[in-house]
Amino acid sequence: MSIEILIIEDTADIREGVVEILELAGHTVYAAANGKEGVELAKRHLPNIILCDIMMPELDGYGVLYLLHNSPETAAIPFIFLTAKADRVDLRKAMEMGADDYLTKPFDDVELLNAVESRMKKKQQQKEFYSKTLDQLGHLVSHNNGLAELQNIIRERKVRQFKKNQVIYYEGDKGSGFYIVLSGRIKTSKMAEDGRELITGLHAADRYLGIAAMLADEAYTDTATAVEDSQICIIPKEQIEELLTDYPDVSRQFIKLLAAQIRENEEHLLQLAYYSVRKKLANGLLRLHRQEETTDKVIRISRDDLAALAGMATETVSRTLSDFKTEGLIDKDGSLITVLDLKRLEKMKN
Repeated sequence: MSIEILIIEDTADIREGVVEILELAGHTVYAAANGKEGVELAKRHLPNIILCDIMMPELDGYGVLYLLHNSPETAAIPFIFLTAKADRVDLRKAMEMGADDYLTKPFDDVELLNAVESRMKKKQQQKEFYSKTLDQLGHLVSHNNGLAELQNIIRERKVRQFKKNQVIYYEGDKGSGFYIVLSGRIKTSKMAEDGRELITGLHAADRYLGIAAMLADEAYTDTATAVEDSQICIIPKEQIEELLTDYPDVSRQFIKLLAAQIRENEEHLLQLAYYSVRKKLANGLLRLHRQEETTDKVIRISRDDLAALAGMATETVSRTLSDFKTEGLIDKDGSLITVLDLKRLEKMKN
């Protein structure tokens, strides 16, 4: 399949080599020798994918990514960084800013073509995620025009890929929008004064993050981190505010979502305060069990995360899980837990 690709690279030999390889593969290629020129070509041609060096004169790769992600017409274009540095700090910064992938120079022809092909396949898969998400968001609005506007907003936005343990936002960051989990699982957590982590929520597909901070125009009150490789759609605050203003039905439904999350958090806090160790762990397992989409209902979670979710020490979690296994309530193999007796867990005495 022939696609349009933009290469932004200040080193002539590398730029010309990439252009030659991609054109031999049948693609249409635009080339820019610096970041400023690259931004102009991206907005003029709207390529299917962008390859961009990090260290460049006039405007570096981070600046290019920032400008393109903040422009509606280029925000959804897949972006791959080309970097001569293998420094993890640089690569982490690139991915947290929204890059889809990176290639470390020098790379060969096969690595380049595979990166382009892989990214375009994932771009195609995004259409399926959009369709699924729109169906699931349909209950948010009863006004046809409101739903149409919401559909337009989602289609314009980019699906971000987050690797396991990658932070989506930090506690204290300004609430710049809200997030829709399309696949994977995200945990939200707070740090206690003694350094212990408390998980305030585990969010699987079709859940929403950051609504309270967005509506209140305040900072996020917790940190969101990917528990496993996940895909998330980010909706900017400005677009949602306009939608909420124009369509009261949408506004009311978002308030209902927020109220439901508050009730869930209140219930969780009551459980942490008043439930016994066995009851807290049983409820945590039940909560995770309901989120699993697989047919075998195997729970995949580390002991540390399970302890942070249940508000218990890791050692206590390990001992209680062993007791549950002995009693035939669960089976466990490393970080994999299978619920064997759902009813007995539900009826666990406090």
